[in-house]
Amino acid sequence: MKLVFAGTPEVAVPALDALIASDRHEVAAVVTRPDAPAGRGRRLVASPVAERAEEAGIEVLKPAKPRDEEFLARLREIGPDCCPVVAYGALLPKVALDVPAHGWVNLHFSLLPAWRGAAPVQHAVMAGDAITGASTFLIEQGLDSGPVYGTVTEEVRSTDTSGDLLTRLAFAGSGLLVATMDGIEDGSLKAVPQPADGVTLAPKITVEDAQVDWAAPALRVDRVVRGCTPAPGAWTVFRGERLKIIQAALVTDRTDLAPGELSAAKNNVYVGSGSHAVELLWVQPQGKKPMRGADWARGVRIAPGERVGDGDVR
Repeated sequence: MKLVFAGTPEVAVPALDALIASDRHEVAAVVTRPDAPAGRGRRLVASPVAERAEEAGIEVLKPAKPRDEEFLARLREIGPDCCPVVAYGALLPKVALDVPAHGWVNLHFSLLPAWRGAAPVQHAVMAGDAITGASTFLIEQGLDSGPVYGTVTEEVRSTDTSGDLLTRLAFAGSGLLVATMDGIEDGSLKAVPQPADGVTLAPKITVEDAQVDWAAPALRVDRVVRGCTPAPGAWTVFRGERLKIIQAALVTDRTDLAPGELSAAKNNVYVGSGSHAVELLWVQPQGKKPMRGADWARGVRIAPGERVGDGDVR
């Protein structure tokens, strides 16, 4: 089939690579979000998908909105049979959905109908799911509600951050997306409507969502830290400043600390929770680089009974 691929971030690049490598399909063009400011100088930078497409000599379309008439005219001119999508980042209007004969097929990083929305992997980790996966489905006007072509499953490991899990799903999902294109092309694959039961939503995780509640059980604290890594980053308040928590570990044999109470040893620093303690392995103080928790604790000289999580950020 002739394909127009839509995607924007790094996580979409493995799927684009897999489609480029396929000998059954032609990636005629790529649709991605417009260049965005990045870095200290806020210089406009092309998306990872745009960079990869340009390296491969593929036409890149960057509409401000996918309903722009100039973009729609070019899409009709290309005449794709199908448009595979991975994390494009913009809502597709019906006028665009109607262009390819086989529609727009999204690779979504959950086992639908679970975790429909912008942050399925983060929510799977934060909810403590043992198994998640990826699904390919035909895009409709509803939120991730279209009929499903296929799925792959992936175990959620006890130490997985959302970044770890998303990386594995990006590669596993790229194979699924190619297989879905193959099945659509030869007529062997039919989309199956999603069940009405089991729908859960995965809205974008905000900075406010990523603040650690030390009154929660340690298991919940651990899941929030892993689910919010690398973005937006779990955090707490210490002496009126934001302290980012990059990596933590459960300490089941310590229950002597009150929620948020700090305890520093020579090579460790612990925080109390609603159950047992949590060890801060890596942290990042406001305006500084990441450092080991024990090094941070030595530098700030924690006072007896001092806590994290008290007060607001100054």
